[in-house]
This record gives sequence, C-alpha cells and structure tokens, in this order.
Amino acid sequence: MAANLTALRRVTDRLAAVVTVADDGGSSGRLRDELDCLPPGDLRMALAALCGDDPAGRQWADVLQYRFDSTGSLAGHPIGNLLIAGLWQRVGNPVDGLDQLAELIGARGRVLPMANQPLAIEADVIGGDPEHPDDVAQVVGQVAVASTTGDIDAIRLVPDEPRACAEAVTEVLDADWVILGPGSWFTSVLPHLMVPELAEALCATSAKRVLTLNLSPTEDETPGFTAARHIELVAEHAPQLRFDVVLADRSFAEGDRHIGSYAASLGAELVVSDMVMRDGTARHHPLRLASAYSEIMTGPGDALTGF
Repeated sequence: MAANLTALRRVTDRLAAVVTVADDGGSSGRLRDELDCLPPGDLRMALAALCGDDPAGRQWADVLQYRFDSTGSLAGHPIGNLLIAGLWQRVGNPVDGLDQLAELIGARGRVLPMANQPLAIEADVIGGDPEHPDDVAQVVGQVAVASTTGDIDAIRLVPDEPRACAEAVTEVLDADWVILGPGSWFTSVLPHLMVPELAEALCATSAKRVLTLNLSPTEDETPGFTAARHIELVAEHAPQLRFDVVLADRSFAEGDRHIGSYAASLGAELVVSDMVMRDGTARHHPLRLASAYSEIMTGPGDALTGF
C-alpha cells in the first residue's frame, strides 16, 4: 500500500486509500487490545505515504513513523499510532479522526478503514503439520496467518460478514479508477473482497479496475506462487469481480505462460512494465510504478481509490 500510494500521489491528489483493519501484532495489536480500537498501523503507513515531497511533508512522514525507544510501556509504539488512537478517542469516530490527521499533515489524499470494527483473519492452511502434510488446519489472526509454515489455500474474516466503512463504499462507487494490490496477498489484498458491501461496490462501480500484482512471490504468504496463481486467488475469493487491467512487473510475468489467459479470464488486459527497484530488493520503484499507472490511465485528475 505504501509503495502504491507513493506512486499514485504523483498521478493525482484525488486519492482515497482503503486499508485493512485486521492487524493484531506489534504496536497495533497492543493498542487494539488496550483501547478496543481499530489497529492503526496500516492506516498510519498509508498517511505517511501520502505526505508530500516538500520539507514539511517529509518531516511529517518521519514523525508519524518514529518509534519510541525505551524499555517501558511505550517501547516500539510509533508516534503516528498514538496520534491516530488519541484522535479516535477524542472525536469518537474513526473516519473523522483520520480525516483530521490527514488535514493536519497535508496528506495528498484520504485514508479510510475498510470496516469500522477490528477484524480477524482466518485461513485454511495445508501442510502446517509436517507429520500430516495433507491435513487442512484453520489458523486465526493476521500475524499467525502471515507466519504460518503451511500453504495458505483460502481466507475468511471474523466476523464473517462485517459492515463496511460507509465512506469507503462511497469512494469506490464514485471513483474513476479502483486499484487492488499490491501487498501481502492473503492479509492485505484479499481481505477487502471478504467485506460484502465493499465487494458489492467493487462489482457495481463504474470505475475501471486495475489488479496490480506483487513483484515476486513473498516468502511468508505466497512462497513459490506464480503470477497466474495470484490472479487465480482473486477469482476464487470474488468470482463475480472483473478487471480492466492486470499490471505485472516484467520479471514476474516472464516465463509464466498462464498469466495472459488468467488475466483474460477476469476480463482484463495484461500490462507488463519494469517497476522494480534497482537495489536488489523486491520493492516497487515509485516513479516507475507511477509511470505505469500514467500510461494505463487517461483523463488527468481522475479520482482514484486504492486498496
């Protein structure tokens, strides 16, 4: 999400990021348990990514991301997480709190939760037990799912039909373009498709839809998965959803003879571009990713919604 938003704010400032609320680890998990609030970490990351490239924007991004260095109860908490949680307590509404902080830091876009209640991710995992490699087990919790040693086959949310954030649904319906991905496929991308009102809005919107793939399989959630398998998982979790474009990095798409047909099965054109950083890490280069989006999209100033 952060890489996506860093790129997209170079394309438009009419941008809304819809963020998962299932994180249960680290600072977010601690605040979620202590304050009975949404986990703020992914929302903070999105706000930091929407800060401008000017000195004030870079300073705010650094402030939001700074973590307390201590041996006490504040150890490991980012300032941004505490700001968000404090605003939520003060204003009593997650969306209002996020909008206030976005205005304060001059964010070039809006950040919204996908639901107004904290959620849990439950996954079907194959091979988690070496002694019973064919057994399917249920793993619960974002951290547990992301760190499982088995192969993740499918996910669900708990509760299983959460209410979507109304403002997020409106943004999807009003957008010109909707982008799903990149990100942790099972814990950051697919969960949006498990919220019924959000999934319905994704199908009903008149916006053009882009599925942006990761640069490569990830060691934690999708080890060994092909680009085509990533597309297949989206189809399995949201059979009615169609896309206009599947965007893939050349290094991930090359050698995958199925990727074109799998993109076509979603109604999408496959667009392949060079978007990887040149430092050897599996990260999107913001300028290359922004260029790829610019080439896909027409009509300057179009409103975008990202997941």
